[in-house]
Amino acid sequence: MALTFVLDPPVDSVLRDGITSLWADVSNAGGSVGFVPPVSPEAVRPELVKHFVAMAEGRTRLLVGLDEDGTVAATAFLTRNTHRLMTHWLWLYTVMVHPRHQGKGYGRDLLAAAADAARGLGGIEAIRLTCRGGEGLERFYGSCGYKEVGRVPDAIRVAPGDDRDDVTMLLSLGRVD
Repeated sequence: MALTFVLDPPVDSVLRDGITSLWADVSNAGGSVGFVPPVSPEAVRPELVKHFVAMAEGRTRLLVGLDEDGTVAATAFLTRNTHRLMTHWLWLYTVMVHPRHQGKGYGRDLLAAAADAARGLGGIEAIRLTCRGGEGLERFYGSCGYKEVGRVPDAIRVAPGDDRDDVTMLLSLGRVD
C-alpha cells in the first residue's frame, strides 16, 4: 500500500508526536537526520519545534506521508530561500521514511511528492538538500534525479575520529518564466 502525502497538515499533538517518534526511530536506526544514536524523542523535540516556528513564520512547509493506519511514516520540510537573489530554489530538510517502511519505494515517492509540492509553490526551479557522506545517500538521491553540486570534506563529525563529508545535491525542476 502506498503512502498518502499531505502538504501542510494541521499541526496537533498527534502529528507532533508522530514526527517526533519518526525522527527518533530513523535516527536510532542509523538514519542521517541530524542525530547520532541513541537519541530519545525528548532530544528530538526542540529541533522539531524549530521547524514548526519556521512553518508559523511562513518560511517552511511540511510534507507528511501517512501509512494505511494514518500514522506518520515519512516527512520532508520545504524551506524557501530568503536571499532575494535565490528565491527560485528551496531547501529540502529532514527527509525521513520510517525504518519499517524502507525498501518499499516510499523514499522515491516522498521525493516525487516534494518535487510536486515545490512546483505548486510557484516560481521554484530547483530543490537543494544536503546529506551525510559515507552512507550511500548520494547514490539514492542521484537515482531520483538529484545531482551532486558540492561537497565539504569532513564537515560532519559523527563521533571523534569519524568525520563525514557534507554533500549538497540539486534537483532541477525546470525554468519558470
